[in-house]
Amino acid sequence: MRLMLLPLTGLLIISGPIYAQEAVGAAMDGPERAFTGEDLFNIAGATDPQISPDGSKIAYVRISAEIMTDRSVPSIWLVDVRSGQHRPLVTGPGAHLSPRWSPDSTRLAYVSTDGGNGAQLHVLWLDGGTSAKVTSLPESPDSIEWSPNGQSIAYLMHVPGTPLALGTAPAKPEGAEWAKPLQIIDRVTYRNDDSGYVEAGFSHVFVVAATGGAPRQLTFDNFNDTGPISWAKNGNAIFFSANRNENWELAAFESELFSVNLESGALAPLTNRAGPDFAPAVSPDGRKIAYLGFDDVKRAYENNELYVMDLDGGNSRSLTASLDRSVNQFQWSGNGALLFSYDDRGDTKVARIDLSGKHTDLVSGLRSGAGLDRPYTGGSFAASDAGVIAYTGGSTTRPADVYVKASGTARQLTWLNENWLAEKTLGPVRKIPVTAPDGRSIDAWLVEPAGRKAGERLPLILEIHGGPNAAYGPAFSTDYQLYAAAGYAVLYTNPRGSTSYGEDFAGLIDRAYPGDDYFDLMAAVDAAVADGVADPDNLFVTGGSGGGILTAWIIGKTERFKAAASQKPVINWTSEALTADLVTFAPYYWFTGLPWENQEDYWARSPLSIVGNVKTPTLVVVGAEDFRTPVSESEQYYAALKLIGVDTALIKVPDASHGGFTSRPSQSAAKASAIIAWFDKYRTSAE
Repeated sequence: MRLMLLPLTGLLIISGPIYAQEAVGAAMDGPERAFTGEDLFNIAGATDPQISPDGSKIAYVRISAEIMTDRSVPSIWLVDVRSGQHRPLVTGPGAHLSPRWSPDSTRLAYVSTDGGNGAQLHVLWLDGGTSAKVTSLPESPDSIEWSPNGQSIAYLMHVPGTPLALGTAPAKPEGAEWAKPLQIIDRVTYRNDDSGYVEAGFSHVFVVAATGGAPRQLTFDNFNDTGPISWAKNGNAIFFSANRNENWELAAFESELFSVNLESGALAPLTNRAGPDFAPAVSPDGRKIAYLGFDDVKRAYENNELYVMDLDGGNSRSLTASLDRSVNQFQWSGNGALLFSYDDRGDTKVARIDLSGKHTDLVSGLRSGAGLDRPYTGGSFAASDAGVIAYTGGSTTRPADVYVKASGTARQLTWLNENWLAEKTLGPVRKIPVTAPDGRSIDAWLVEPAGRKAGERLPLILEIHGGPNAAYGPAFSTDYQLYAAAGYAVLYTNPRGSTSYGEDFAGLIDRAYPGDDYFDLMAAVDAAVADGVADPDNLFVTGGSGGGILTAWIIGKTERFKAAASQKPVINWTSEALTADLVTFAPYYWFTGLPWENQEDYWARSPLSIVGNVKTPTLVVVGAEDFRTPVSESEQYYAALKLIGVDTALIKVPDASHGGFTSRPSQSAAKASAIIAWFDKYRTSAE
């Protein structure tokens, strides 16, 4: 799966400790029952559950917000599977994440910024509760993985390089305050959303003793090695993925699997095809490797398939080719089967698949504990050696908690938000049937304000997901609850192009976006009106990223909406293609040819081409550090709307990237409040 235009959500977002009721607006006559912006500081979310190999304990990352710093803080907590006993494991100053169990279930490796010297690798001994920092690294470790004997830990780390130098500046006198030095850029992809401008250097594989000491670098050269990584059963090699092609900068979606020998340092390629191969995992007996990948035929979307091959790369075959769903994550379950997660019609499931390709669903209802502003599919899982599954699950009224399933019914082990949410009245969510003009069935959900009277028609917000190859589902959403608390019904859908409905459905917008997805969205609005909830004279539309594009496209096609809020859209495909961080994507996967080779198509699919039709008052919202749909796209749209006399305003979210657009709780609440205020300006009372 490839997503060019990511959703609005950040990885660490909208979650926090439970504060006293007074801190969330308790009134003299009792607590505030409506969901409010202040509540974004109360939410806690469970992510990255890791069950010990012996199946007795689950370590997970709890995401919470620190109200005084307005930042999300990850900490590590421990749950006893049998008793449900729940306690903090690694908390305190800094961020603590990526817990990974040793093979014997006695130790936990994790990454922490505690100490103020950047992210370092730590190991915690469970029996005595003693923790030790085992690295002093100049850069953050990533993709940590224990060796089979538990004596070493492998990881990835960026190794700084020497940037291009052109000329020399004059010598600066001692104590002088001069301007910053020149920033010289020579890479095709020179900046990444969230992480900023790319520093010189490359990511490589390292290994360090689990008791500490000097790490050893295993891979070199001017290529980026990527994770997840896996050890050979005998511990003499490590498997990873990398794009080590000579033309790697322009072949952005090309990668192969490699092994590196720990004794000799020799590299051996294991795959060789057009397309990405990644996430290798060695079977428990050490004889096979499972991995993800797909054949790249230059379409905007392909399913990630789960493959198995021999240890030397021979006899590769896809296990999930007939499933027609994209695999999210996987792990071995014995030597003859694997567990994997996938999205299916807006729901995330865990299934077991044997080596013949026969699969059986085991768990459904996985939900993400991060990125809670909108109801994207997600969630993660891990399984013990005996197949006990730990996962994050939730609902439309509850963020993700930790669940476990051994056999029979799954058990919920945490209730992170139950105390304070029990005092809140949330808007109910239900699914409604939608039929597109071409007869296709489109999934859609309605969020109603709490206490809506039977037959009462309400102002409706159509909220459109990003991606556009992504999917919504029946999950908790802070934005929607804030909209509902303000008296709006919210309609959200999975129009054509959405994932989790098969490769063909996702591919209906290939080189045709925006396009017929417009008619799916209009059919969903018609269905909400026919349902009796939506007031046809009080319709509003918003969405972010891919949804921001469609918002701008819709108001260029119809005047049925009273107001719109286009959030971090692409407005001009030519300028976006040449300024976005994924500069190699649009010309080869969304269009046929470079902008100057196919300008007619680029322009025809740009919302700017139909801006002259817009009469709808439109708010434009973007993160000030957005490198995915750059700020200049929103600025173009704002300027165009001003020039044609459409009522508009431009909001820039300070210091916010595309992926981290709502990662600061105060900004997330303020952004939703601004959109509500904009819509309220044009909302009229139903007769």
